[in-house]
Amino acid sequence: MKDTNKRVHSFSDDILGDLDGIALAKLIKNKELKAEEVVEASITRAEKVNPRIHAIMTKHFEHGLANAHKHEEGPFGGVPTFFKDMTLVEGVPTYFGSAAFLNAKPAKKTDPIAKQILAQGFVNIGTSTMPEFGFTCSTEFTHQEDTRNPWNIGHTAGGSSGGSAALVAAGVVPLAHSADGGGSTRIPASCCGLVGLKPSRGRILKSSMLQKQLVDIAIDGVITRSVRDTAFFYSEAEKYYKNSKLKPIGEIDGPTKQKLRIGFTSDSVSGLTADATTTAELHRVAKLLEDLGHEVEEVKLPISDQFLADFTNYWALPAFYCKTFGKQLFGKAYDKSKLTKLTNDLAKYHAKNILKTPSFVYRLRKSYRDYKKIFSSLNLDIVLTPTVAAAPPEIGYMAGDLEYDEVFPRMIEWACFTPYSNSSGGPSLSLPLGHDKVTDLPLGMLFWANHGEERLLLELAYQLEEASPWKKITEA
Repeated sequence: MKDTNKRVHSFSDDILGDLDGIALAKLIKNKELKAEEVVEASITRAEKVNPRIHAIMTKHFEHGLANAHKHEEGPFGGVPTFFKDMTLVEGVPTYFGSAAFLNAKPAKKTDPIAKQILAQGFVNIGTSTMPEFGFTCSTEFTHQEDTRNPWNIGHTAGGSSGGSAALVAAGVVPLAHSADGGGSTRIPASCCGLVGLKPSRGRILKSSMLQKQLVDIAIDGVITRSVRDTAFFYSEAEKYYKNSKLKPIGEIDGPTKQKLRIGFTSDSVSGLTADATTTAELHRVAKLLEDLGHEVEEVKLPISDQFLADFTNYWALPAFYCKTFGKQLFGKAYDKSKLTKLTNDLAKYHAKNILKTPSFVYRLRKSYRDYKKIFSSLNLDIVLTPTVAAAPPEIGYMAGDLEYDEVFPRMIEWACFTPYSNSSGGPSLSLPLGHDKVTDLPLGMLFWANHGEERLLLELAYQLEEASPWKKITEA
C-alpha cells in the first residue's frame, strides 16, 4: 500500500460523502438535506484541511451559513463554492493574489460572472488562492503560505486557479470558480485529478479584471470532480446568458454516439514535448479512444514557432500595466513596492519589447482563424495532447522570487500545451485520465475542439469517464 501521509483530503461518511454538486442539489431540492447542513459540512471540511493545503484566501463562512437558506432555488441550489481571488463579490475583499492589495476593502459590487454563477443557487463561502495576478502556473507566494496539492502536499496544485482546484480535490466543495488565461483552469485540474474546461471565447460573462484585454485570451469557468457537474453548469449558465454567435451547448445526457476523428501528439511548439511518462499515458489514452470506436492517428500540429514568442510578449504586457499604472487601475491603496520579482521582471521584459506590441497582438488575434484551420486541414473533430508536459513539480520549482531566466523557461516548458487555446479562443478540456506512478500524482489529458464545440467535448468526456473512471484521491 502506498504511503499516503502526504495526501490530504476531507472525504468521510458525513452528509457530503463524495457526492458531486448535482447530487447535493437534488438532496436539497427533495428536502432530504438543508442547505445550511451542506454549507456547515463544507466549512467543517475546510477547517480540517486548509491548515495543510493553504487554499483559502478569504473565509466568508458566517455569511454563507447565515444566508444558505436563501439559495435553495436554482439548479445548484444550496451547493457551497469558492470564487477565485480575482472576482468581485459584494462584501468580500479581493487581493488578486498579491501583497500589493493587503489593505483591500470588501467589494461594493459583484462581477457579471459572479452573478451568473450565483444565479444557479450556489452559496459563496469564500475566495480561493491564486498567484499574483495569475502570472504563473503554480500557486506560490512570497508573503503567505504556498497552496499545496492535496494528492501530495510537497507538490504544486498548479495555477493560477490552484486554490480552487485544491479545495475541490480535497473534498471541501464539489466545484469552484476558476479563470484561464494560459491554462489556469486546465493546469490545476490536471495537477489535482479534476475536470477543467476552458470554454470558447465569449461563452460566459467576465469578471471585471478580464474586461479590457487587447486579445481576449482569458475566460472564467469552473473546476469540478465530475463531467456532469461541468456539463450541467454550462448548460444552466447558458440560460442566464447565451452568446448568439456560438453554437448552444444545451443539456447533455450522456456519452457521444459519434465515431470521431481524433489526432494526438505529445509535441508542442518550438521543440517542446512531454516527458516519457506523460507520453506513455497519452498513448494509452489514444488506444482507449481507438477501442471505443474512434478513428485515432498521430499528427503534427501546424502551429508556428513564432507563437511562443508572441504569447510570452502578451503574458508580460499586463505585468507592465500593473507595475506602471497600478494606482490608476486599482486605486490609491495599491502598493507596487510589494509586487513579486516575477511581476517586476515580466514588466521589464515587456518594456524592452514594447515596440513589438502591434505585431504580436495582430498575430495572436489571427490565431482564431488559424485554430479553425487545424481541424479542417487535418480533417479532425478532436485534438488530444497532454495538459502539461510532466507531473506537477515540487513546491519551489516555480517560486515567484526566482530569477526570471530560471523560472520563466520552467513555466514555458511545463505549460506548453494550454496557451494556444487561449490566444485562439477555442475550447479545450482537461480530463484526469493519466497518472504518474512514481510521484502518485494525476496527469491530465487535454482535448481540443473547434470554436463553439463544447458539447462535442463534453459528450466525449462522458464516454471516457464511463469507460475509464479516474482514480480517486481516497484510493490507495
